[in-house]
Amino acid sequence: VQLVESGGGQVQPGGSLRLSCNASGDTTSLYCMAWFRQAPGQEREPVARINSDGIPYYTQSMGDRGTISRDGARNSVHLQMDNLKLEDTATYYCAADPVLCFGTWDYSIWGLGTQVTVSS
Repeated sequence: VQLVESGGGQVQPGGSLRLSCNASGDTTSLYCMAWFRQAPGQEREPVARINSDGIPYYTQSMGDRGTISRDGARNSVHLQMDNLKLEDTATYYCAADPVLCFGTWDYSIWGLGTQVTVSS
């Protein structure tokens, strides 16, 4: 399985971006899909995850400014980010796992990331 992120870019504070992650290959067993981010000089942190039933879970990293959604038919997951702040600047990664979802962030499949830069 390969994950390819898209939708990153540069945006002003208060703006919005919608990230997408498309999975290819044997996607029939992608139980969980998630978004992480890594800011310069910081460790990668989870943002949100969603299982194959569409049940989401959010961390405190973006509060209520991020919304994760999943399109099972298209094997994709999205992250709608609103009211972006300077501190949201990071590389955003998509991850997935055929077995694990809630209770862990240790997923086995990763994309290469898409850059999000929030600046005025």
